[in-house]
Amino acid sequence: MRSWIRLPALIALALLSGACALLPTAVAPTSMPQPAVTGNAAPSTSEGRDTAAILAELGSYPCPDSTFTCVKLTVPLDHFDPANTAAIEVVFAVLPASGERQGMFVTVTGGPGTSGLAAADNYTAAFDPSIPEHFDIVFFDQRGVGASGGLQCINAAAAYYQTDTRTDTPEGEAALIEAARTFARDCVAEMGVPPDTLRYYSTRQAIEDLEMFRQIIGDEKFWLYGESYGTQYAQTYAAAYPDHLAGLILDGTVDLTLSGPDYYVEQAQAFNDVLVMTLEACNADPACAAQVGGDALAFYDDLAAELAVSPQPFAFPLPAGGTAERTFSLGDLETAAAGYSYSEGGRMIFLRGLAAAARGDLTLLARIVYDQLSLDPVTLEPVLDPAWSDAAYYTIECNDYSFFAGTPEERAEAWMRAGDAVDASIPRLSAIFYGDLPCVFWPQGEDNVPRPEPLIAEGIPTIVLGATADAATPLANAQRVFSRLADGYLIVTEGGPHITFGWGRNCPDAQVTNFLVKGQLPDQRELTCGGQVIRSYVPLQPVDVSGYADVLDIFTAIDTDIYFLPEYYYWDLETPITTSCPYGGGFTFEPSGEGELFTFTNCAFVDGFIMTGTGSLNYDTWLTTVAVTVTGAADGSLTYTHADDGTRRVTGTYNGQSVDLSR
Repeated sequence: MRSWIRLPALIALALLSGACALLPTAVAPTSMPQPAVTGNAAPSTSEGRDTAAILAELGSYPCPDSTFTCVKLTVPLDHFDPANTAAIEVVFAVLPASGERQGMFVTVTGGPGTSGLAAADNYTAAFDPSIPEHFDIVFFDQRGVGASGGLQCINAAAAYYQTDTRTDTPEGEAALIEAARTFARDCVAEMGVPPDTLRYYSTRQAIEDLEMFRQIIGDEKFWLYGESYGTQYAQTYAAAYPDHLAGLILDGTVDLTLSGPDYYVEQAQAFNDVLVMTLEACNADPACAAQVGGDALAFYDDLAAELAVSPQPFAFPLPAGGTAERTFSLGDLETAAAGYSYSEGGRMIFLRGLAAAARGDLTLLARIVYDQLSLDPVTLEPVLDPAWSDAAYYTIECNDYSFFAGTPEERAEAWMRAGDAVDASIPRLSAIFYGDLPCVFWPQGEDNVPRPEPLIAEGIPTIVLGATADAATPLANAQRVFSRLADGYLIVTEGGPHITFGWGRNCPDAQVTNFLVKGQLPDQRELTCGGQVIRSYVPLQPVDVSGYADVLDIFTAIDTDIYFLPEYYYWDLETPITTSCPYGGGFTFEPSGEGELFTFTNCAFVDGFIMTGTGSLNYDTWLTTVAVTVTGAADGSLTYTHADDGTRRVTGTYNGQSVDLSR
């Protein structure tokens, strides 16, 4: 449960940057004459042969836009009923070890609903080089996700997440219940698969797909890493097949013994607490505190109170010129606050959005909302993200967890009554509690799914990772799971992001790398790593040209604001994007053979400094270059560069004067 939550007008998680994005369509199960055996020719043993040879025998092919090799396995739709001959296809991506092979390292990404194939290259690039040197690196798209069936319902999801209702009145409760019912119906219809097949997309079924893959590769044991929902998957596999794991790593850990409602009570409290940590971190930074009027917590609460009375109108700039009149609601504020709480950078950008709101500009907070809800900021139409699936999220989640008992209507009512205490005791973001409400209306959504026994993992050395500022999988989950393990190690990051391995920090990265490559476990059972709640606050710059000393200061501010623009900060590095500039005009960024290309069309990141021209970022040299003509407060023709060593320079003419500035 729980790496990626999207609630009606509440939450949507920061998206993965996919280097192997796929756009498959949903497919109905096919017939499988021998359900107990894969339809692929599987080698009986891996002895004496390398991984590439095994993959070739399985009909491997290059994963699109990736260094990985893909294999497509035909697996039973139902692993537990030999009489059911239906089958589906599941795609695995493998990067064979570049050096002496020590085994197989499998990563299960979060969600449920994220594409492992889309994450494979970026994640692997963050590993210590010794890991891909000695291990076959394996990612996969879980059944129903990405290349493995591609369940999607972006239109139903967009409508649901923009439902702006509250649970403090009977009318609000009824509206939320009806929105959940409508979403469940429309999402299933949009998927285009037989509703009675959705019961087979549970984690219990999905781990059997991985077990078939392990058998085909021929490794008796392998190393398994799960992040967020992936820890749910990994623990389920470990309980079913303990003899086949050489080691287990749980990052952003889910305590599977908790019921669905109990989990959400704890998670709602954690989101409130992390929001408070974020606002208090702003108060501790003089620049941040000054820009929100001295007290970020008070400003947030005051803004929330105003929005609870009435949404506020604002004008959103359009790339072609002019503005669109829109409104910003309490639900929008909570979407921004919760959605950008998963990492130190996201929290800081949210604080910049609050600072902009403090000076009367809601557009930056709105951009955060549109990013979280996968909406085009210009048209507000839903945008397909091939690396994420709301349809798969609910299908898997509603199979794995139950919420209350009785008819769907009785269960929904029980949910509302349980939420009364949550709403009363948690002052901010308590609506997190209602995140899985559609499950009571989902096809085959059960009301009596038993919780598994606590994982002991006898004989499996296990590293459990957590962070004190992790709202999605609160640290108490990791602590409880660790306390029950026969051979467990707990690594806690102070502050930190939702997932802690692979973010470039020596601690905990070195501990995980040593465990994998050297077989070396931490020196102590519990270890604390230093961290922070937010990355260093980057103040908002003056609005118009009169606030700058020179044009180099202007370009420096523009450079910074582009980097922290939500559309750009969480860009997938593949899809060309055209968005609006804060004070009018358009800004386009797209990939190139060397890095990135930029186009500015009457674009004003600073009021009175209107740019038209092009730019680029070279990934080999990390040189940013922008060449534009400028109109507005003054005319000019300027070239700006930002070198890898931090040196910035602007040359050309501006306001009738020659310019050559650097620092």
